[in-house]
Amino acid sequence: MRSEQGDISDELIATSVWSDQHLSRHGIPVYDVPFVSVGGGIGSFSMVDTLRIAGITTEQIRVVSDLRRPTQTYEYLASNSQIRSNHRLRSDSSSVIDCIWGWPGYALREAWAKKQPAHAMQVLVEPIGADYYTPQAGQVYASVNREAARISWNNMVTPGVVRHVRRRDRGDYFVLFTPPKGTTPTKRVAFRSRYIHMAVGYPGVRFLPDLQAYRQANNDYQRVVNAYEPHDHVYAEMRQRPATVVVRGAGIVASRVLQRLLEDRELHGAQTTVIHLFRTYATEAQGDKATFRRPVRKGWAYQGFNFPKSAWGGQMRDHLESLEGDARRDFIDAIGGTNTAPRKKWREQLDRGEAGGYYIQARGVVQSVVPSPDSRKIRTVVGTSARLQNTQYDADFIIDATGLEANIEEHRVINDLLAHVGAGKNVKGRLDVERDFQVRGVDSGDGRMYASGSMTLGGYYAGVDSFLGLQYAAMRIHDNLASHGFGERIGPGRSTKQWWKWARNKAI
Repeated sequence: MRSEQGDISDELIATSVWSDQHLSRHGIPVYDVPFVSVGGGIGSFSMVDTLRIAGITTEQIRVVSDLRRPTQTYEYLASNSQIRSNHRLRSDSSSVIDCIWGWPGYALREAWAKKQPAHAMQVLVEPIGADYYTPQAGQVYASVNREAARISWNNMVTPGVVRHVRRRDRGDYFVLFTPPKGTTPTKRVAFRSRYIHMAVGYPGVRFLPDLQAYRQANNDYQRVVNAYEPHDHVYAEMRQRPATVVVRGAGIVASRVLQRLLEDRELHGAQTTVIHLFRTYATEAQGDKATFRRPVRKGWAYQGFNFPKSAWGGQMRDHLESLEGDARRDFIDAIGGTNTAPRKKWREQLDRGEAGGYYIQARGVVQSVVPSPDSRKIRTVVGTSARLQNTQYDADFIIDATGLEANIEEHRVINDLLAHVGAGKNVKGRLDVERDFQVRGVDSGDGRMYASGSMTLGGYYAGVDSFLGLQYAAMRIHDNLASHGFGERIGPGRSTKQWWKWARNKAI
């Protein structure tokens, strides 16, 4: 028996195709809207921004989200991983998420705002004469908020948490969500829509199994932390007393955590010893000389961005679109993999730490993580090779900087698509999409479903989890929607007119 008006039953959840009568019998109000984006983060923002520029009205779009602003989740994860508003991201100048034309880029904007031409000049000599220019996080957040106001973002957002997306028996889809308590007379509300866009990001924070086991067994959630969860107390305590910390991971997040730890020593007098533990220690350059080459130095693989730049719009993108199955997976793995940005100041910082004896590199496979005999520290036992004895490291803290959760089944709505709507997984275990980012196997009459962002990695485009990748996906989805009669393509005339509106910050 349903306890509240508009609640759902086990029978409805078990039903893969819903009818209008199903929801009516459950007392769930249904509202018609042509296009619904699920998520409300930067992926939804990029999609909606493109549609608004293409002439789609606010009445035709709804974004179901529990976020107050598009950058909220991104800000949260970036801040936890020690990228604050005044720190720089790993995006180039032209990856302007608030401007589909890519101009003016972040470098020119910063040069103009700060009256510092050097920022604009940097892009002319990168990466040979200088490191790649990358924007400050706060600059990105401010520009997104500006564009969100210009396109009337708040008028399209419906607060709520999506629970299910199901096919409708007469075609199209139902998007069932839970609105904030007290805002509606029923517990659930549904949209009936022809076009659905999924942009839900990562399912959650991924924790290394041995560290998760340690936390649960010892109820220790303060000394063993993930880089993406709040953990400022770790840095605060290490600035108060000498301490040892083990950092695990060798990607961009690990490099930012190490930078914070070493800056605290150099700028604030911390007496921290950093043990950086590599599971895989890179010793030689990676990649094929004929296509790309990733330099390696002291265990780190260096690459300007997640993938070589031609993966976003050059020969690598074209080549990837031609590949299927294992060949596509292997190519994505080859051009991606674990790497970090080759920033000169940061590399010099590591060298100073190594020379000073407070940045120590270790390598091997973790055998166990247990309390030290006196329980004052955490002991990590590492197996280096079959010929050598295990090595152990006692530390006050452990920071897991190995990444975010990639298992799409951990996300309730995506798992629902897999179980009931016909969606499948691609060669990387993510959501299977076509070249135009249509989700395969889920068409419902004239209804179409699309997806963009990290959940689609393994498809025909590599840089899906990036500002430029989200914009690329939005443009491909828009073109497909236009072919189905939803809006018109953005031609030269409209594009020019809309850029001038963007430049003058004129509402559309």
